[in-house]
Amino acid sequence: MSLLGQKTKSDFIPWDDMQSTVLKLERDGQLKYALLIAVGSYVGLRISDLRIIKWVDVLDKQVLIVTEKKTGKERRITIHPDLQEIVQRLYVKINPAMNQYMFVNRFGDRPISIQHINFKLKEIFKNYGVEGRISSHSLRKTLSREIWRKNGCSDKALLLLSDLLNHSSISTTKRYLGIRDQEISDLYLSV
Repeated sequence: MSLLGQKTKSDFIPWDDMQSTVLKLERDGQLKYALLIAVGSYVGLRISDLRIIKWVDVLDKQVLIVTEKKTGKERRITIHPDLQEIVQRLYVKINPAMNQYMFVNRFGDRPISIQHINFKLKEIFKNYGVEGRISSHSLRKTLSREIWRKNGCSDKALLLLSDLLNHSSISTTKRYLGIRDQEISDLYLSV
């Protein structure tokens, strides 16, 4: 487990692996973590913002409105229909109060700590055979990589992602996605 405030590098989770893990967690009764991985991967918030979402903020909504803790900026996030279906399905199984946090600690009185989330995510993905440096930030990177891939790995996608992620420049977004490293690696394989 990393220390509080420590900067660590994390990998993205391939989209199919993320979706598969959500279904396996749901099958295995780990509903809170199935929900955390799904919501985190579909909305791309930093964990400090993700962990304080309440059911009422998402359930039966088309847009999630969040004021980001780090930037102070308001974000309007369109809720993907697949995520809405997952949230509805798990809400029925979990049956919490509408104004309760979605990701509560074991006592049910406050959000799960970031350190505990990171510990559990590493454990979960290792148990389900997904390799890499997994942390809570992997969920945000998962959305970013999937958007970039689905948009043809284009410069336009990078520009829009830079805005979505509130990065100061496209070069920051490229570095964040590990694109430069991937491009260099691909050069070696192109011979």
